[in-house]
Amino acid sequence: MNRRSFIQKTSLLTTTLFVSLKSFSSLIAVDGLVSGRVTSKGKGIANVVISDGYSVVQTDKNGSYQIQLHELARFVWISTPAGYEFKTESSIARHYYKPDTNGQLNFDIKPLKQNDNKHNFIIWADPQVKNKKDVQQMMETSVPDTRRVVQSMGNTPVHGIGVGDLVWDNFDLFPAYDEAIAKIGIPFFQALGNHDQDYRQGGDETSDRTFQAHYGPTYYSFNRGKAHYVVLDDVRYLGVERTYDGYITPTQLEWLAKDLQYVPKDALLIISLHIPVHNQVKNREDFYAVLKDFKNVHIMSGHTHYNKNVIQHGIFEHNHGTVCGGWWTGPICEDGTPRGYGVYEVDGTNLKWYYKSTGRDKNEQLDIYVDTLTNQKRLIANVWNYDPDWKVEYFLDGKAMGTLAQQEGFDPLAVKLYKGDKLPQPRAFVEPRSTDHLFMAHFGPEVKDVRVVATDRFGKKYEAKINS
Repeated sequence: MNRRSFIQKTSLLTTTLFVSLKSFSSLIAVDGLVSGRVTSKGKGIANVVISDGYSVVQTDKNGSYQIQLHELARFVWISTPAGYEFKTESSIARHYYKPDTNGQLNFDIKPLKQNDNKHNFIIWADPQVKNKKDVQQMMETSVPDTRRVVQSMGNTPVHGIGVGDLVWDNFDLFPAYDEAIAKIGIPFFQALGNHDQDYRQGGDETSDRTFQAHYGPTYYSFNRGKAHYVVLDDVRYLGVERTYDGYITPTQLEWLAKDLQYVPKDALLIISLHIPVHNQVKNREDFYAVLKDFKNVHIMSGHTHYNKNVIQHGIFEHNHGTVCGGWWTGPICEDGTPRGYGVYEVDGTNLKWYYKSTGRDKNEQLDIYVDTLTNQKRLIANVWNYDPDWKVEYFLDGKAMGTLAQQEGFDPLAVKLYKGDKLPQPRAFVEPRSTDHLFMAHFGPEVKDVRVVATDRFGKKYEAKINS
């Protein structure tokens, strides 16, 4: 598909969805009752979850369901069951529908050609394109890099999730983001970011209308293998232009509790949203309370333009470095993490992961720097996907020196590229940010060869070396 026809098609889809969204209430039966069947190859599928964002129901043994729509409901969607294909259009997830005038809504789903207990997924955080130059960078770097990673996975089922700030307040670029996803060629789900909101449409209830017109509901769920996926909206617009906070509405929490009633407590639970929960969502304790019976929970977030792993309440949060790095001004985020994305491998309820730096080999998981001080040398290692189960060791002229001391500080390259009111251009607001995934040692000036070996929680070793 060429770019012009792609954009024309996407623009038509957006317009159609927007009209349908505004007239949603007039499309349903008078009593607000919607019913239908979920089928595959003509056979009804039992125990499939259907929701309008308020109520959550399951299909019966014949694949039939009935749901009383909430007066504020804008969509009805299917939580695609494990073993079935995701419904997409040009790779963008289209799991949501609008009922017809008779209140009937049927879902027909196709079985996957392979077992999906083993599958992969990719997290794109903050592509955040503002103009055509940003789009060009994304198309020339991030897209082909991600596409190569996907191709390396062979026949393993793989999907993606964009965890917000798909664009940078420029909704005319939603089609460009869509084109990037289409080129990657895997089903992609979207979460709402603060820069995906319309700040001129009133309050929180209306600021997501443009996003919804293009991508559907801002919170929903789906399944693959033994994993249950949830996407949430944790950006609350406060009614004053560009003013927001991290907050998960009570409506979403109530819906989430209902949705999770149908999920085994030993399932792998993946929750994707934009603003990191562990330190920026105001009602995070209420959120954690909904998840208290689940012991295998991973949160996927973005927003911060740095990479950080946090374990809180037994929940592992992966706060991702960004696709755009320093807002498309340089090759790294503000903490020195290369611009890139998360790659996750699911095997049953087990999860493994690594951070994939754009344009670099996946085995490059740290950068090291050596500088000369007055009477000694200093080593700084930036291990950007570090978590407490990693081990970071160093060797001087071939001699093992033990583990490196963890240190809060600034990445040297980030300081060089971003520090100062005139750097970087054209977005001088980008500044180096202090991070705790730095490791440091001092040693004598006679040392020539420095090597650092970082071992991740899965036992995989990564090495960087330098001749000082």
